[in-house]
Amino acid sequence: MRILITGVAGFIGSHLAERFIKEGHKVLGVDNFITGNFRNIKKLVKSPNFKFKKLDISKKTIDFDADIVMHFASPASPVDYYRYPLETLKAGSYGTFNTLNIARKNDARYILASTSEVYGDPEVHPQKESYWGNVNPIGPRAVYDEAKRFAEATTAAYHREFGLDTRIIRIFNTYGPRMKPDDGRVIPNFITQALKGEKITVYGDGTQTRSFCYIDDLVEGIYRLSIKDNLDGEVVNLGNPEEYRIIDLAKLIIDLVGKDLEITYKKLPKDDPKRRRPDITKAKKLIGWEPKTPLKIGLKKTIKYFKKILGEKT
Repeated sequence: MRILITGVAGFIGSHLAERFIKEGHKVLGVDNFITGNFRNIKKLVKSPNFKFKKLDISKKTIDFDADIVMHFASPASPVDYYRYPLETLKAGSYGTFNTLNIARKNDARYILASTSEVYGDPEVHPQKESYWGNVNPIGPRAVYDEAKRFAEATTAAYHREFGLDTRIIRIFNTYGPRMKPDDGRVIPNFITQALKGEKITVYGDGTQTRSFCYIDDLVEGIYRLSIKDNLDGEVVNLGNPEEYRIIDLAKLIIDLVGKDLEITYKKLPKDDPKRRRPDITKAKKLIGWEPKTPLKIGLKKTIKYFKKILGEKT
C-alpha cells in the first residue's frame, strides 16, 4: 500500500514510517521541521520505499495516490505548542482539512492522530472514548487541546458527509527514543535532569498520575488500526492503562540513572490534569491490542538513547 504520513520527522511519525516500510509498504513523508528533526528520518531516506517532501501541510496540499493518509503533523509537547500556538491551531484545522481532502480525492483511508488531551482535566476515570472531556477552551493548553478536538469534529464530519473511512486515535502519554531532551514532557525532563546531575523538578506534590506507553507498543496499535478493514468511523484510545504517580516516576528514573539526586517541587501549571489513564477495552476488542513493554524496560531504552543524544551535544 501507499501511505502518506504528515509529521514524519517527529517522534511518533518517524517510528510509524519505519514500521510501514518494514512491512513492505511505500511511504511518502512530509514535514516542515518546526518541531521534527531530520535525524529521525536519516536512515529512512536511504530506503527505495520512502520518499520525503519538505512541506507545511497547513499551508499547502500535495498530489499523492495514497491508500492511507495519516495526519500526525502538530507540535505536541507543552514547550512546542506554547512556542508555536498559531501553528498548532493551523495544523489541527487547515492541516486536517487538507489531509482529509487528499484522502477523499483518493478514496483513501484516513487516520487522525488525536490525543488524550481532548479529555482535558478529566472528571471520569479511567477515560473511555465515550467521555466528552473537561477542557478549558481559552486556557494556556487550549491551542493544542482544542486544535485536536476541532480536528476530530472535522474528521467525523467527513465520515458522515462523504462516507470517508476515518479512524481517530486518541494517543495517551508515550515515550521512547527520538523524544527531544528539551521536549518539556515529564519523562524527557526527568531523564535529562538526571543525566546532567541536576535536581529533578516535580510540578505539584507529585501525587498526580500519568500512564506511560512505550513507542513500540503505540506504533503496533496504530499499525493494526490502520490496516484492519471495517473500522470506519471508530475512535480508539491507545495507551498504557498502568497508572503511576509522578513522584514515583522521578524516583525510578533516579534509580535507573544511578545518581544520588535531590527532588525539588514547583507549582503545578494551570489546567494540568491531575489523573490520566486510558480505558483500552475498545482497542483490545477491535484489534486485540494492549501494551507489552514494562515501564522499567522502556525507560532503560530511552535513557540509553538520551545518553547518546546528550553526549553528541557536549
